[in-house]
Formats: sequence, C-alpha cells, structure tokens
Amino acid sequence: MERFQFYCPTKLVFGEGSVSQLRDLILDEYKKILLHYGGGSIKKSGLYDEIKNILKDLKCEVYELSGVEPNPKLSLVYEGVKLAKENDIDLILAVGGGSVIDSAKAIGIGAKYEGDVWDFYTGKAEVKESLPVGVVLTFPATGSESSTGSVITNEEGSHKLSVNSNIMRPKFAIMDPLLTLTLPDKQTFAGITDILSHVFERYFTNTKNVDLTDHLCEATMKTVIKNAYILNKDPKNIAARAEIMISGTIAHNGILGIGREDDWASHVIAHELSAFYGTTHGRSLGIIFPAWMKYVYKENIDRFVQFATNVFDVSVVNKTPEEIALEGINSFIAFLKDIGVPTSFSDEGLPTDNFETMAEKAVNGGTLGRFKKLTKEDVINIYNLAK
Repeated sequence: MERFQFYCPTKLVFGEGSVSQLRDLILDEYKKILLHYGGGSIKKSGLYDEIKNILKDLKCEVYELSGVEPNPKLSLVYEGVKLAKENDIDLILAVGGGSVIDSAKAIGIGAKYEGDVWDFYTGKAEVKESLPVGVVLTFPATGSESSTGSVITNEEGSHKLSVNSNIMRPKFAIMDPLLTLTLPDKQTFAGITDILSHVFERYFTNTKNVDLTDHLCEATMKTVIKNAYILNKDPKNIAARAEIMISGTIAHNGILGIGREDDWASHVIAHELSAFYGTTHGRSLGIIFPAWMKYVYKENIDRFVQFATNVFDVSVVNKTPEEIALEGINSFIAFLKDIGVPTSFSDEGLPTDNFETMAEKAVNGGTLGRFKKLTKEDVINIYNLAK
C-alpha cells in the first residue's frame, strides 16, 4: 500500500424526500444563487418548481442558466462565469447529473479567476479557489456530486479535458433515488457502466498489499451488477435505484483508490469518442473497457484472475490463469450486452476511420495509464480491438 491523503468534505443528504432539506442547507448562508441545469426534464417532473419555491421562501436572489448537454460545453461555461461575476453569485446550485455538475464546477473556478477558465483544463493554471457548488442529483453515473473533477468539451478542436482539485468538491449533495425514476433505460444503464468504470480505474492496479480496498472495490462492483439486473427487469425498483445511486458516489469520491496506484487510460481513450462523435460517456466506456482489458490483461494476469473469481464467480477448476482471466472479461462483456450497452464501435454505429487522430490527441505526445503504459500505437490497437 502506498502513502496517501484523503479529504472529502461533501455533505451527503440521502433518501426519499431529501430535496426538502435544501432549505436547511441554504438557510442564512447563501443569498445569490445560480441555478444550473439541463433541459426541461426537471420542469416536467416538478423538481424545478419544488426547488424554486424553497429558494423563494428563503428570499434568495435566483439567476438561471439552463441548456447543459451531455459532454458539457465550454461555451456555456463562459456564459455561467460571466453571470456569476456580474451578479456576485455566492452559490452555484447544480440540478442534474454529471454534465450539469461538471459545468457548475467549471463555472465555480472560472468565477474566481481573472484569466480564461480553459487554462485550468490545459494545465496553464492551478485551481486556487472556487465559488461553492451544491448539488441535487438526478442521474447517478459520474460521481461528480462529491468528486474532485470536472470534464469539459471545448467545441473548437473537439478537445475534451479534465481538471481535478479538492477545492472543487461540492459543499453538499442531495441524493433522492426517487428522482431517478424518470430516467430512460438507456441513460440508466450508461450511468451504471460509468460507475463500474470508475471502480475499474482503481481496481486494476499493480500496487501490492491493498486487500481492504480490493474488497471494497469488489463489493461495489458486485452491488452495481446485481442491482443493474434488478433494474433491467423492474425499472421502478426504488431499493435497487438507491443502491446504484450511493454506489456511484462511493465509486468516484476517492475512497476506493486510497493507497493504490490507479490507471485512467480507458477514460482518456473513451473521451475521444465523445469529443469526435458526441457519444454518451458511459456508452463510450462500454466500448473501450473490454478492448482495454483484452489488450492489457497479461501485464498482471493475477489481477484479472482475481476480478474473474471475486466479481463474476468464475470457477478455477481445470482452467489455466489465462482461461480464467478471459472468462472474467467475457463475463463483463456479457453483462454489458444484457443491459443494452454497446461493446464495440459497430454496436454504436460509429466510424472507424479516425483512430490515428483520436489516439494522437489521447496521448498528447506522451503515454497513458499506469497498469500498462500505453503509447499512441497501443491506443490505436485498442481502438481496433473495439471495432
């Protein structure tokens, strides 16, 4: 196990009806609020009115910025930064999923910076401060409700980049599984794939003596897989939705990665699909992760044997380590197919003629990952495996 520091100050308010507690989280602390959200779904569900009534009762001055799309855009972030600066906003309230939260975080750091907020994403500036961000989570997937990160797409050049800082963790996150009932199945299962991918990035490590976090990772993966199958049969099952929602938070608040070297190559490789083709992040990861697994498993076959046996209950009787490892990978692929998530470019109807450019942008002149360091040629090979 490696040395580590862990700090996660986000207050989680979990459970059915928890939106009502927004009043206590805002009372006497925030008066000028930027309400940030996507399209009309929160209005159709009644959530928008519920939140606006709470803020009205508290006599808050509310400004609104809607229009967040999947793979949130830098152009909207610029609008938010301008709004926040001109109106002395003291809280950004993100109502939605990861895209809305990531956009809110970007606005938060941009509002406290005199330069271009994109500087943080290109590494030209370091995050020093941020406006507070609060969250009402409607789509469990990215874990952004308590994570350090934000991923933004710059439409000019199709660049999708991230920045991470403890300063960017939201102050609070309201998590009511009832709010997820209106999600289409496609989004629900893309989100589930995203949750698993966050565990994978930490689980597939070469760090030794990490028994505790190994078992925490495996428990999270098994919980997500079990409840995904429940939701596949019974989409209205609130107990299963609750398990998925809290698993999404645990998967990406950092606790599963303490003391171990993580990877993140697959995320960067998958980001290029979103940047080029606008694919949902979770579905992009469904395409990339099986190919990455097939490409790297021999680097540490014992780790993949452990994955196969402890997560998918693969039998070891009369099998070689390679056979066990491959059966585990194939079990994961079968799971994705069962829940309707694509596992190849062809499944999603994506072009396959930009691999070299995508790989070049992904590695950005260097290498990716730690489980196996990947060059541009390695990334092209992974894209080809995912065709």
